Amino acid sequence: MQDGQPFFALQTHVNPASVPEDLWRSISLFNFYRLILGALFVFLVSRFGDSLSFGSSNLPLFFRASIVYVVLALITQLTIKLRRPHPNWQLALQVGTDIVYVTVLSHASGGIQSSLGMLLLVSLAAAGLIGRGKITLFFAALATLAALFQHSYEVLTQGADIAQYVQTGLLSTAYFAVAWVSHTLAKYSLASEKLAAKRGTDLANMAEANRLVIQDMPDGVLVVDEWGMVRQHNHSAERLLGYTFPATGSITLDDCAPVLAKQFAIWRQNHTYRSEVLRLSVTGRQARVHFLSVQREGFWGAVLFLEDMQRVQAQAQQIKLAALGRLTANIAHEVRNPLSSISYATELLQEGGRDPAQMRLLKIILDNTARLNRIVQDVMQLNRRDRAQTESLRLADILPGFVVKLCQSEHVMQEIFRVEVEPGSVVNFDRGHLDQVLWNLCCNALRYCRKQAGSVKLRVWRSVEGMPTLEVADDGYGVAAEAVQQLFEPFVTTAAGGSGLGLYIARELCEANGAALEYIPQTAGGACFHIVFGR
Repeated sequence: MQDGQPFFALQTHVNPASVPEDLWRSISLFNFYRLILGALFVFLVSRFGDSLSFGSSNLPLFFRASIVYVVLALITQLTIKLRRPHPNWQLALQVGTDIVYVTVLSHASGGIQSSLGMLLLVSLAAAGLIGRGKITLFFAALATLAALFQHSYEVLTQGADIAQYVQTGLLSTAYFAVAWVSHTLAKYSLASEKLAAKRGTDLANMAEANRLVIQDMPDGVLVVDEWGMVRQHNHSAERLLGYTFPATGSITLDDCAPVLAKQFAIWRQNHTYRSEVLRLSVTGRQARVHFLSVQREGFWGAVLFLEDMQRVQAQAQQIKLAALGRLTANIAHEVRNPLSSISYATELLQEGGRDPAQMRLLKIILDNTARLNRIVQDVMQLNRRDRAQTESLRLADILPGFVVKLCQSEHVMQEIFRVEVEPGSVVNFDRGHLDQVLWNLCCNALRYCRKQAGSVKLRVWRSVEGMPTLEVADDGYGVAAEAVQQLFEPFVTTAAGGSGLGLYIARELCEANGAALEYIPQTAGGACFHIVFGR
């Protein structure tokens, strides 16, 4: 019922099932109080009789009125269960019954001096809090009229003291005061409920928005408590970890990602621990892990952000490939054509030359044009990495044939190479890209090895995480410690006539095929490279 709405303009056509359940519960509790009150009076009168002041003027009337009141309360409880009639009618009938009942009890107990009229204060307060409308003042007016009528009847028929009208007036004032206070409190309560509902809706919308944002994030998110139990996660975390979280049950970081559990334990000991790039065991993906502490009442834990380095590198590659596309087009037009002209002209001069000094200079020109041409070819190869066409390759079939072709091209003995492949080693890789990567690694190994039997080893095995790994190692002097940091940098080389793009291109092609090329330092000397293939 709206504030200020006339009582009898009730929404009787409204389906009671659509009424909020808490309103029915409030009316049921109020009626339960009425039932206890009536039963208490019945018990006291039947047990103690005339020894109490109740019913001092007319005890049978007091007792019969209490019996009827209990019966009506029981019937009302049944109608509440049936959700009929509308709660506003339920409340009006209950308060009206209370006014009649208390008036009868007061009359049977000697009038206003029995103080039983105070019982209506509870009913008026309940009406104000439940009804939440100014109709409560109407109930207060009815109670006041009933009190005045009852005392006037006492004065006219039984010679009651007229001075007790003052007491009746004070009681009536209390009726209106309680009614107004309960109405005011109900109004503020309703405003608070609306505000709380609005805030609850805002919080629910915000929580849903946060959930959608987290679920759609390309980076993985895990919320864990202080014991490492996973409380929340998103789809990206499942994709990166290669683990499907069950709908129910408790999962720890040890269950889904042991490597994260170790890093979480380190971070708990030292919150200044910096994030680092980890290789996730199941999927083999590289992810940068960030820890964010979460502390609130009743919860302590952390949010783990898993940044997919492959996605970050792919975004960087898009920018780099766009620039390379423009660069290679300019190189092909502006550099290769002049180089071809210079090379052709130099060869013509060599055919007619006789002077040894001139021939030596012409050879220098040809060697440098060939070097420049190789650099141009290497740079143009970079533009191929975005056109990878992966296929399933059996390394046990490919590596021996590759070694034969390399030895024939470089005019070396096959005994220099030793190939060890675990049976069933299958990788997904572009065939042309794999040949180029192996060619760069094996040529470097062949250049720096001792040229003895088994100087260059090609070995394939599965890592602890189950990832196929190809090792290319030689028995040379290895890579100087100061050069390791720049090993995969473009245009950085220590070899005379080298372009410095071989290892850089090899790593780029590996990443284009979901693999990783790593340099492994060796204590016994020699250089060692690992190609860790993806699944």
